[in-house]
Amino acid sequence: MTQRRRKRRCRFGRRAFLAGAGCAALAGAGLMLRRGQTVSALSVPAPEAEPNAALPAGEWRAVWVSYLEWAGMDFSSEEAFRAGAAALMDNCLSIGLNTVIVQVRPFGDALYRSRLFPWSHVCTGEQGKDPGFDPLDVLITEAHSRGLSLEAWVNPYRLRSSAKMPAVLAESSLANTHPEWVCAVGEGLYLNPALPEAADYVVQGVAELVQNYAVDGIHFDDYFYPTTDPALDAAQFASSGAGNLDEWRRQNVTALVKAAHDAVKAADATLRFGVSPQGNPDNDLSEQYSDVRAWLTAEGEDAVVDYLCPQVYWGYGYTLRSGSTRFAFENIVPEWLAMPRAASTALYFGLGAYRVGSGDGGANEDSLSQWCTGSALARQVGDLRRLGAGGWALYRYDSLFRPAQPEPAAAERAALAALTVG
Repeated sequence: MTQRRRKRRCRFGRRAFLAGAGCAALAGAGLMLRRGQTVSALSVPAPEAEPNAALPAGEWRAVWVSYLEWAGMDFSSEEAFRAGAAALMDNCLSIGLNTVIVQVRPFGDALYRSRLFPWSHVCTGEQGKDPGFDPLDVLITEAHSRGLSLEAWVNPYRLRSSAKMPAVLAESSLANTHPEWVCAVGEGLYLNPALPEAADYVVQGVAELVQNYAVDGIHFDDYFYPTTDPALDAAQFASSGAGNLDEWRRQNVTALVKAAHDAVKAADATLRFGVSPQGNPDNDLSEQYSDVRAWLTAEGEDAVVDYLCPQVYWGYGYTLRSGSTRFAFENIVPEWLAMPRAASTALYFGLGAYRVGSGDGGANEDSLSQWCTGSALARQVGDLRRLGAGGWALYRYDSLFRPAQPEPAAAERAALAALTVG
């Protein structure tokens, strides 16, 4: 494969991001990544404009684009997909974002040319079938030509979430080539987090991505251990000699995350590696076996992540059946920010754009019309800034830009871009 080339990079927070100006000339050197192919010429960047004071420099402003969004994209040809990718990136710029987190390995498969994983079924409807072009290459080109940073989002362990997702696994799926690495939980299939061989394969996949594509970082989601059932890895635990199952499982997850971080840094020390754990830190520790507090404090050679982005998908005043308001936005964010962390580790927050309404933080079908001056989502962004958070990410993209909804009015787009707090 063609080796990654990166002389200089457009970092988030620069004025070019704030104005939507491109870093195409700088990014172009790193985008000739498809084997035996060349990338089409990037568009000429627009002149740099004055930064918008409502969009602070250095703030990470991201959106997650998942396999659910890919289902609505046209993969029939490179030209059709490029048109959709261009519209996606333009939409992101229109609301002042500077980072796009694209899911490139949702089910042990790939939206890019890989020697380790089969083509994703979201490209053609059939896992393992070559779409005839490289979707990730297109996404990188369209993002970088607009000055947007692009992080590759990887689900490390999941091979299948249900009997229909994906409906048929390719012969080259790890479920078929290494069934001894795989465990079943309900209808789902997952790599066993207790197996070093499986974890090493995941890390090889991370290395392949950063070596061959000019991504700006690697992003893991919150799917680590798929169950708390002791039977999942009972044989491995028994042979390990460890005394505490929970602690041993956390060590397994940390070993994977640390190795992935180190693989990213080995390719390019300026790249970033982050994880978006659950917003409930107790669940992270006891159900996902993600030792987020330790990850936040590790630094130097012991560093595990460059940032965490907990998924705080709750509104103001959110109340559990027990009456607890611990997870109300105004309470859980300060709890996370109070956790000790290394100076080199950033803390961002994932916001549930698809479920935060304009008043009480309840479910909402059309977040775009609710994200305006005084809305709950805009208030959350403003509160994060006042509390000193380094940035935020929105989930999901299509909750902001649904294909079926009318084109937002200019005033509505302006309100989104300003992110004004009422």
